[in-house]
Amino acid sequence: MIRLQKYLAECGVASRRASEKLITDGLVTVDGVVITELGTKVEPGKSRVTCEGTPVVLDEKVWIMLNKPTGVICTSEDPEGRETVLDLLPACASRLYTVGRLDVMSEGLLLVTNDGELAHRLMHPRHHVEKNIRSGSTAN
Repeated sequence: MIRLQKYLAECGVASRRASEKLITDGLVTVDGVVITELGTKVEPGKSRVTCEGTPVVLDEKVWIMLNKPTGVICTSEDPEGRETVLDLLPACASRLYTVGRLDVMSEGLLLVTNDGELAHRLMHPRHHVEKNIRSGSTAN
């Protein structure tokens, strides 16, 4: 069981804060009942959730390891029209994003996913995940 606003965010409906507004505005139903109270819990895969009449479903988790070439940027969209890492991937129904960033002129391994929990665990300093591991380097 997870909070409804977290479920909506994980499904790509809106951010958690924006999902809270959708809920308090009465635009979300769970099993046919309009929900306006924050903190309501749902069971992914069992609860029938709709937002503004549209069914909300959780995408399957996707994890892609990608060797980013130089000249490609680590962003979902670029207003300047440059090639992004997502342009290198086949079309996917799920919204994907990179875990971390590499400079445009850098190359190396990137994780591309829709798994927000994993991305958070890898990127948040609290979890102490080492980054920038270089081939051939030695630890002192």
